[in-house]
Amino acid sequence: MIVISVLLSTRMEVVLQSVRTFLRVPKIPKVIRWCHTNSSGLSYFHKVGKYPLAYRTIGQELSRVVSEFGDRQAYICVEENKRFTYGELKIQADRLAAGFQAIGLTKGDRLGIWAPNVSMWPIVMFAAARAGLILVALNPAYEAPELEYCIHKVGMKALVTSESFRTKDYYDKLLQIIPNLNTFSPGKIHSKRFPFLQSVIINSEKYFPGTLRLSDVESLATTSQIGKIEDQQKVISPDSGCNIQFTSGTTGNPKAALLKHFAIVNNAIDIGRRVELENKKICMPVPFFHVYGVVATVMAGLSAQANVVVPSAVYSPDKTLLAIRDEECQVIYGTPTMYVDLVNKQRERKYDLKAEIGAIGAAMSTSHLCREIINVLGLKKLKVCLPEDTNEQAFKTVGQVQDHIEVKVIDSAGYLVPFGVPGELCARGYLLMSGYWGDEEKTKETLGDDGWLRTGDQFVLQADGYGKIVGRLKEMIIRGGENIFPKEIEDFLASCPQIAEVHIVGVPDKRLGEELCAFVRLRAECESFTEKDIKEFCKGKISYHKIPKYIEIVTEFPKTLSGKIQKFKLQQWFEKKYDKKNMLRTDL
Repeated sequence: MIVISVLLSTRMEVVLQSVRTFLRVPKIPKVIRWCHTNSSGLSYFHKVGKYPLAYRTIGQELSRVVSEFGDRQAYICVEENKRFTYGELKIQADRLAAGFQAIGLTKGDRLGIWAPNVSMWPIVMFAAARAGLILVALNPAYEAPELEYCIHKVGMKALVTSESFRTKDYYDKLLQIIPNLNTFSPGKIHSKRFPFLQSVIINSEKYFPGTLRLSDVESLATTSQIGKIEDQQKVISPDSGCNIQFTSGTTGNPKAALLKHFAIVNNAIDIGRRVELENKKICMPVPFFHVYGVVATVMAGLSAQANVVVPSAVYSPDKTLLAIRDEECQVIYGTPTMYVDLVNKQRERKYDLKAEIGAIGAAMSTSHLCREIINVLGLKKLKVCLPEDTNEQAFKTVGQVQDHIEVKVIDSAGYLVPFGVPGELCARGYLLMSGYWGDEEKTKETLGDDGWLRTGDQFVLQADGYGKIVGRLKEMIIRGGENIFPKEIEDFLASCPQIAEVHIVGVPDKRLGEELCAFVRLRAECESFTEKDIKEFCKGKISYHKIPKYIEIVTEFPKTLSGKIQKFKLQQWFEKKYDKKNMLRTDL
């Protein structure tokens, strides 16, 4: 025993001496760390996370929040005059989850939701997650052929919908693609066109032949079945798919991107921290179906115990501004187009607003618009970055790389470009999609075997991990051999005091291959401003080849429901107005 004790003591002394030696060289770890992270001036950046990732599902995250903050207000749906807490949300979601299982839906089945911004949307989302289903978020503006494509694409087993959207009666649209829907028993659809589809569920007090009412599905579950939903959260993997987002389909049929629980939960937690959402009221006019709604609103709001205020079922600048005022929202969500509307309305109304933070999603905003948002809406800051970032960083960049994510910028051959040089942005990390549902070829084009996703964005990365989007690669205009990115010119023209909004597209040109066409919406008091005036504004400020040859004054732009400008429709409009072959006007 004595010998052993001596040996152990000697061994311990050696270990302690090694530790003391290591501690006496405090600068070595920093040097080693710098060597490992230095990328030799090339565009690669890895943001090491400050906090560990959470290995949880959406359902488990709901349970976690409710266990501590169940009595906290979750949603205020102003137009519907409905309010409910996170505890009440979980109760309703579990009852509906058990109801979904009662009508035959099982883990991994695809459940579509085709509805505007109504209170049932987050309830259905959490019910699907807690039942182990994959929620397919559908644009409420879809027409019958678009809906048909989506049902087919993902093999949808059930569809939840509202009675209507704007002037559109959803049941009539369903009869266009399932003409004999009214002959089936509720929950027992047998359609050759849709072999997987079994149930259509409508959120209505009315009965529609061949469909189930949402309230009836909720009432199908027994108390025992509802109680089992919590236990089932243990057997749903965070790595399993839970949400399908359809792309906008501007270059072809929409692709169905599959997202997993782990990606959505952790992305939402990070967004909540960055935007400082904890315990705040968020005005949310953006659509639920979009990833802005699913991740940045529903999930980020949950993780931050925030209160989501939904002004109206369909976006309305008037109702949004009133909701911000009446509910005293501290955070405003919106797309650049929505902010343009809100700034114009606030100039007229001059409401006393309590908002402090604005979060912008979708298209990159101009510095001019960012400053107007701050000044007119009375915000303290815009959030696309980190809590400590300045407004200038928010105005001029898209922020810094998120925690736990790698990014790089490459040239057309796939090699890294130097920091500050444009190239294609690629990303790798937990938040990427698993792939495109039923489309292995498109998945391989976008998501490599090495885990890098090619975004299609022309991007400039800085050494500090901040960066800015130059434009979309597919939107790049090649004029006489010169590569021109529309965003640069859009940003410049947006600084003209008379211009409210501008979008640039490439149009065919017989000699140069492509020319620039600017579609311009003027401010209300500037209708007399002409195409000639716009070109005069450009002279001496930007290169001659960047001055648009064509300028079209418009009063509105074609947009998706999420506020994204449909540039392909602008190009189609141009081709109708001008002779594509000879570039001669056809309306003269």
